[in-house]
Amino acid sequence: MIESWIDLPAPAVFALLTALYAATGALIVWATFGRSLGASIRRFDGVAPPFFGAVAILFALMAGFLASDIADRNRQAARAVQTEAAELRNVFTLSVASKPDMAAIRADWTDYIKAVTRDEWPAMTTGDSAASVDRAFDALLRELSEPSMAANAGTAVNVAMINAAVRVSSARSERLSLASDSTSELKWSIVLILGIMTQVAIGVVHLQKRNPQIAALVVFSVSAVVALGLIALQEHPFSGAVRVGPEPLLDLLKLQGPNGGV
Repeated sequence: MIESWIDLPAPAVFALLTALYAATGALIVWATFGRSLGASIRRFDGVAPPFFGAVAILFALMAGFLASDIADRNRQAARAVQTEAAELRNVFTLSVASKPDMAAIRADWTDYIKAVTRDEWPAMTTGDSAASVDRAFDALLRELSEPSMAANAGTAVNVAMINAAVRVSSARSERLSLASDSTSELKWSIVLILGIMTQVAIGVVHLQKRNPQIAALVVFSVSAVVALGLIALQEHPFSGAVRVGPEPLLDLLKLQGPNGGV
């Protein structure tokens, strides 16, 4: 259920959060000052205001841990893409710097980048990979592993290019792993429930007058909606409103001339 909420467009994410905390806040006000339960609930008047702070701190800590986990995953995703692009640049640079003609390698190199940006990036929004990228990488690695490559370009250059290609594969594997990863729904449930409990704590320390209670609930609820909504938008590093894009890989294609040459 929470995963379905996070996958919604940004306006819907904020709308549902607003509806949740508006509904619970309205319920607290109604229960406190309504005819049926108001008199019974107001008998608990006298709870010290610092009591609200204890619950609010728990909410803030859990929300902070959640935001830290998501931010760390996004940093890892950006680092994986940058590493993949850097190693692909190394392959291209070595293919240009060595004496033999490596047009076939650069063609496979181009096919790999186009397959990643065209096929795999959209697939990562659902945690999937693209078979076309596997084929393009296999073709690139076969070209680099040809026995004639070491003889013509030199063993050092050939080994360097193969090592760079292997690191490309490792970076891609990390990128795919992060694309399919998500924060446990239990963590999100705890944070959302603690937000509601903080509203309850606010209501308990404002049992005497309706307007101060409403004002305190509105201020906290708006803050919670903004904070949790912005955290939710970063849940998936390669999709959503805040995402890691394929720009570092697309920029590599500029290394080739308009006709695919150097």
